[in-house]
Amino acid sequence: MATINDKAVLQTIFNPNTPFGDIPGQDAEQEELIQDNDSKFDAELLEQAKYLELQGISAAESGDISTALEKFNQAIHLLPDRASGYNNRAQTLRLKGNISGAMEDLSRAIELSNGKGHTACQAFVQRGLIHRLQRKDDAAREDFQKAACLGSTFAKQQMILLNPYAAICNQMLADMIQKLRNPDSQGFYCE
Repeated sequence: MATINDKAVLQTIFNPNTPFGDIPGQDAEQEELIQDNDSKFDAELLEQAKYLELQGISAAESGDISTALEKFNQAIHLLPDRASGYNNRAQTLRLKGNISGAMEDLSRAIELSNGKGHTACQAFVQRGLIHRLQRKDDAAREDFQKAACLGSTFAKQQMILLNPYAAICNQMLADMIQKLRNPDSQGFYCE
């Protein structure tokens, strides 16, 4: 039978447009290992900030970017030393097209989290994705490596895809699958 890593590779090959290439249930244990340490914050302010962030996420998911930014700004104003607000605002800034602002917020989230915990993991993944879009593969690989060390299965998959040998292998496999699905004029087909 296939291992979890085998399933992840197959998931990436056969469903390359899956947002994070996740396999349901695969990350459950890892999520528990990388929780943020929010114990240093006042409990009441923390609850308020979390509520504002949830409102911001909901607004962003419904396409209301202005409200999302407003809610994240409020959460950051309430607890300026909490990384999560910056990470969430970065996603919204990226959706708005403000890549430099997103990168600043992601770097701030990583700095505030000391590169540890769930928020740092998400920020490394997001920053790695932006680097990939900008064709800065070395920087992307570095961020994905850090996220992978924090438990991100998606980051591990991205590191595989950034490996030049894996890319050649994936391309050959994709070509073979394409030929199986659509026989070409050279007579390669299956019945």
